[in-house]
Amino acid sequence: MKSGMKTIFDKETRDELIGRINTLNEDSKAQWGKMNIYQMLKHCTLYEEMLLGEKKFKRNFLGRLFGKVAMKDIIGDERPVKQNMPTIPEIKVKVSNGDVAAEKQHWITLIKEHAHSSNPEFVHSFFGKVTKEQSGYLSYKHTDHHLRQFNS
Repeated sequence: MKSGMKTIFDKETRDELIGRINTLNEDSKAQWGKMNIYQMLKHCTLYEEMLLGEKKFKRNFLGRLFGKVAMKDIIGDERPVKQNMPTIPEIKVKVSNGDVAAEKQHWITLIKEHAHSSNPEFVHSFFGKVTKEQSGYLSYKHTDHHLRQFNS
């Protein structure tokens, strides 16, 4: 593992993220971007389901061209993910309202699943083939990014 890099596979990191998720509620407002609280929660549960192998999406064309370079930029160091980064179409949430509390609990359950997950053949629809170590960094960075977006 890269020195100082946080990963979802570390229990302390998972506990920290869960604590931050628990600060979110129906009144949480985004500091940037277009998503409301429900859309962000749903987006993050879809992302975790993808990393855990519960949802599979086809590789996209731009990802085939730029995916590896983009992943290196995102997980190459400890910097937070930049604001307003594009997302893969499969996890863009169009529905604007739903059960915030239930989606929050679902996200926490998925975060906890990383304690014993193994998805060695994981192919991200944009980044391509991803190692378990890379997926740990991606999960942490993605979660941290959206928690920062909602000031948590």
